[in-house]
Amino acid sequence: MKKQKGFTLIELLIVVAIIGIIAAIAIPSLLRARVSANESATIGDIRTVISAQAAYQSANAGWYDGEISCLATAGGSCIPNYPTNAPTFLDSNIAAQIPKSGYNRSFEPGLQPNPLSPLASGTQVSSYAYLASPVNQGQTGVRGFGGDSSGVLCFTADGTIPPTVSAALDFSTNVCNVLQ
Repeated sequence: MKKQKGFTLIELLIVVAIIGIIAAIAIPSLLRARVSANESATIGDIRTVISAQAAYQSANAGWYDGEISCLATAGGSCIPNYPTNAPTFLDSNIAAQIPKSGYNRSFEPGLQPNPLSPLASGTQVSSYAYLASPVNQGQTGVRGFGGDSSGVLCFTADGTIPPTVSAALDFSTNVCNVLQ
């Protein structure tokens, strides 16, 4: 009888079982890493909006802008007497408020002053909030995030957007955990 070369069925089943065990261990870790990366990117975007609004406020006679798109517009189309060749304050991808990194984004302007300052944009506001919630809770993100005009960045553990307090768009530390 001629000796057959190759693997037996038992050997092949053992190899498949080992690959299955390794995959069962690795896949949950990869999913947690993706959620963590999405949350980190969202936190970074909120910090970027807070910084952009602070810079915009100094150029806009001390007022934030109620139209986040103005922060991504080059030149002086939003701020009176602002140089036309001046750079933008914010990246247009962040200002577009489209879902990004597994999170839905939204921008809430605060109240306009009365009367409006003639030195500032026509969409001037005293406060704002930039909010983000996971597109698919538990899959693309776990926590909901928000940043406001006070510079506070906070999160909710259940993935909902942090509620704001009154028209000032302040975050209540009773319902929102402040990120350090």
